[in-house]
Amino acid sequence: MNAEHGWIGRTEALKRLGVKTQTLYAYVSRGRIAARPDPTDPRRSLYAESDIERLETGDRAATPAILSRGAAGRGEAEIFSTLSTRIDGRLCYTGLDVAQLSAQSTLEDVARRLWGLKSAQPLMGLKPRVDAVTGASIRLRTCLCLARRAAEDAPLPGRDADTLRAEAADILNEVIDAAAGSGPRLLFHQRLARGWKLIERDADLIRRALVLCADDLAMAPILAARTTAQSGAPLAGAALAGITALLGSPIMRQTHVASSWVVQARRNPALALSQALEETGKAPGFIDPTSPDTDEIRARTLIEAARLPLDLEAVWREGEAHGLVPGLPLALALVARRLDLPREGAVDLLMLGRLTGLMGHVLDQAIGGSPIRTRLRYVGPTPGAN
Repeated sequence: MNAEHGWIGRTEALKRLGVKTQTLYAYVSRGRIAARPDPTDPRRSLYAESDIERLETGDRAATPAILSRGAAGRGEAEIFSTLSTRIDGRLCYTGLDVAQLSAQSTLEDVARRLWGLKSAQPLMGLKPRVDAVTGASIRLRTCLCLARRAAEDAPLPGRDADTLRAEAADILNEVIDAAAGSGPRLLFHQRLARGWKLIERDADLIRRALVLCADDLAMAPILAARTTAQSGAPLAGAALAGITALLGSPIMRQTHVASSWVVQARRNPALALSQALEETGKAPGFIDPTSPDTDEIRARTLIEAARLPLDLEAVWREGEAHGLVPGLPLALALVARRLDLPREGAVDLLMLGRLTGLMGHVLDQAIGGSPIRTRLRYVGPTPGAN
């Protein structure tokens, strides 16, 4: 890492600030400068150049309360990530447009990118586990699988990066087997398609959906996964924390609602849309086009690839006619119905795809992540107040 990537070494930080080493460490401990381990030498630290620049031009004599009126002062946690961002309204995985990646990439390809793998080796030759977990739903089997691995696997601290990445591949393989059932060692999307009894041509739509869902900028699941990783929990335990947060997140709730609504709307799209707008003022699965976080490109990419039958196409076309923008929850719901997946199919696609990104965040935090600083402030009654 160097200044070009936003991080600088101790020597340069001291030179630019003109302070002693003890002062630099004090800035870090007080939250004025973010620090992270150097990926090339965990014994050394790198420092956020943006914080160095702020202190170069700011008032260093000010009290921490004044200097910390950033994310921490607002009760927020600031996280440095190497995985995903939005550029010109388009979601990118490590700088590459997700919609373009989905044209040919597999979930394995995305895992290599998000996990920092130098080769495909950790994802190849993965064998099924004999004592596979069982459960009534893919969601239950996924959570059970992660929970079992969290109880079995070693904690994160002190383990080298290659070992952790290999463990992540083994966990994802085990979850896919739990979801699809063991069988031939095909690509992840092909195994899921086989489990859902889809024809080979439709497996490509599963592939696209998994790639498009692999990561997002929704903070709650990311924060849950990363803070659990920072605590030292096993990789699977941190991933489970992220999945649990995802299951209660807005996008998951929207996908649930959109899945049920599409079943009704395909019979009479105009009537279903008018009723939804009259009752709630919203149309399930559609998003606010004025929001700065609007990401309609992924939704349109998936919808266009789905070759929807006329009744399902009419559902999103009717919304567009009213100025509405389709979101990823609607796209997943339409794809689930197009493929005749089980009732929770859209939710399962979102969860299984996102697991790859969440494990990427765990690895990013464990291998070279900056500390996540939070502060608990007691605001309850004082002793003897009641």
